[in-house]
Amino acid sequence: MFYRRKIILALLQLFDGKLEKIRLQKLLFLFTQRQQQSAYDFIPYKLGCYSYSANADLGAMSKKGLLIEYSKSFEKADKTNYLKTLKATDLKLILEIQKIYGNMSSNALMKHTYINFPYWAVKSEVVGNILSKTELDKVKKSYPKSDKTILFTIGYEGISLEEYLNRLVKNDVKILVDVRQNPLSMKYGFSKTLLKRYCESLGIKYMHFPEVGIHGNQRQELKNQSDYDNLFLIYKKEILTKTTATQINILNLLKEHKRIALTCFEANICQCHRKHLAESIESLNGFTYKVKHL
Repeated sequence: MFYRRKIILALLQLFDGKLEKIRLQKLLFLFTQRQQQSAYDFIPYKLGCYSYSANADLGAMSKKGLLIEYSKSFEKADKTNYLKTLKATDLKLILEIQKIYGNMSSNALMKHTYINFPYWAVKSEVVGNILSKTELDKVKKSYPKSDKTILFTIGYEGISLEEYLNRLVKNDVKILVDVRQNPLSMKYGFSKTLLKRYCESLGIKYMHFPEVGIHGNQRQELKNQSDYDNLFLIYKKEILTKTTATQINILNLLKEHKRIALTCFEANICQCHRKHLAESIESLNGFTYKVKHL
């Protein structure tokens, strides 16, 4: 079992085996904020801090019979003492969470996280009903907004789904442009259907242009930077010269929406075709903007 799942089960165990879904997310968030390396990352969502990855783990554990899922809560179903499986540092933290926040309701926890972690409240649909005007102003100031036109690029290698989405939100990206030829991934959340859903849940439009991607077969024998460089020479000659119309379309999206991001897998921009696509778009007539690699 993944260690991060043991943390969820231990947290449930501390709260008599059952927690409301909202309360569970908030307690897990407060726990991870105290960890040196977070078990889960969170995004600003409809009711504040929320982890898609934790929710996926909860669903997986429910299917395995470790949890029982109700409409508004989760209940621990097995008898294992998961507190004994935690690292000493995490056991100490989780006991502190119970001591400090154990008597707080879901609404009280929402208010507490909104006040103390205002960025994670910027997408909340109920924040105006919970906070005072002064507190609400603090949340509004945490909302990242910019009128500057920038073409971003971003890869998801080595980061969580939530960290990836946070980079988009924090840079006020309006449209995510998927430039993978085959938008499937073994990594949770990054296949087309889920990525589209998660982006749009945060107000970020998702678009896919497979014609500017590279076929997966061409990436199988890449061992060093020289191999990548040779591949990109072919890419520029065989793909970029034939997809000018798509590149103009992307440029027009940039002009209209001001902040869009090209996305693919690689973290290293020098090993991803999105760098060369961005440079090709940058060379088009009418491009007078900044390119930034996230």
